[in-house]
Amino acid sequence: MNLAMISSSVTMGQLQRKMDTVSHNIANSNTNGFKRRESTFSDLLFQQVNNQTDTRYETGRLTPNGIRVGAGAKIAQTALRLEQGSIKNTDRQLDFAITEPHHFFEVESVEGGQAVTQLTRDGAFYLNEDPTNPNRLTIVNGNGEFLLDGAGNRFSLPMNFTDINLSPTGQIQVTLNDNETTENIGQVQLIQVLKPHLLEAHGDTSFRIPDLAALGLVEADVTQQVPGGEGKLMQNALEASNVNIGHEMNELLNMQRHYQFNARAVSMADEMNGLINGIRR
Repeated sequence: MNLAMISSSVTMGQLQRKMDTVSHNIANSNTNGFKRRESTFSDLLFQQVNNQTDTRYETGRLTPNGIRVGAGAKIAQTALRLEQGSIKNTDRQLDFAITEPHHFFEVESVEGGQAVTQLTRDGAFYLNEDPTNPNRLTIVNGNGEFLLDGAGNRFSLPMNFTDINLSPTGQIQVTLNDNETTENIGQVQLIQVLKPHLLEAHGDTSFRIPDLAALGLVEADVTQQVPGGEGKLMQNALEASNVNIGHEMNELLNMQRHYQFNARAVSMADEMNGLINGIRR
């Protein structure tokens, strides 16, 4: 197989990965709290061919001497883009929106009997029976993961309440059935991510912190707690995804054109090989 076919086929494989990323963004354009991914390309190594040994014949040439034969392109990285999504009102008391980028809710899931902490921007929460106290309620997301307070504990709510309120600083308060008595439940504490490129995706809107010891880092290098949300929370609202459909469709069309171009290059290289074989016969 000649270099043209190798270069084009390698690039086609990488373009397919880019199209998969764009398609994933489009599919989650209506997912609350979803953060788009963006893939960027870099050139692979190229071969320098010094086809002209006599430099006299290169006099007046404006480009570098020789011929450079590339080996295609590859995806250099797929970055998580944490730009703020638009805020949409829902008039639902358990919908909480984060109004600043790089901040996350801290939730807890149970896997194999072990508690696992995750980060999410999806603020659609629900009430569920507290597994440790059947006479109380707790706050969970759509995946059944428990919302955590600043101390890393699950929220515990009474059964007999009529309203729940979230202050801009993250304080949760409920009004009991008598419409007079209130009870402070706790305070939501957001987590600010300082190195978002280290986040490991688990699902469409959930992320985990990797093993920091293996990376030679400590928790303070990657995340920090934001006491009370510092006014970065809004009730009765959700953050939409930060996917721009127009931009993603344009990217998808561009990738398809590049893919077709490289597919045509493979076809032309194959035709050239056929002509060469015919001449030999």
